[in-house]
Amino acid sequence: METTLPTHDALVDWLTERIAAYLSTDPAAIETDVAFGDYGLDSVFALNVYTDLEQEFGILAQPTLTWDYPTIDAVARHLTEG
Repeated sequence: METTLPTHDALVDWLTERIAAYLSTDPAAIETDVAFGDYGLDSVFALNVYTDLEQEFGILAQPTLTWDYPTIDAVARHLTEG
C-alpha cells in the first residue's frame, strides 16, 4: 500500500497541534519558525514526534529529525520536499 504524504500546510498544522498538546498550551501560541529547544522540548518529545509521524502518516523519518530540522517549518519542508 502506497503512503500519500500530507501537504506542507497539513504537516505544519499537525506539528503545531502536537507541540501545543505536549506543552499544554494553545496552538496559537506556537510559532512555526521557533526552534523546538526554545520551547523546552526534549529528546522524549523528539522520539514521540518520530513515532507519531509513522503512525499518523506512515512517514519513516530518522529519530534525529527534530535535531536535524529544529523548527516546525524545517521539518515540514524536509518531509514534503525531500
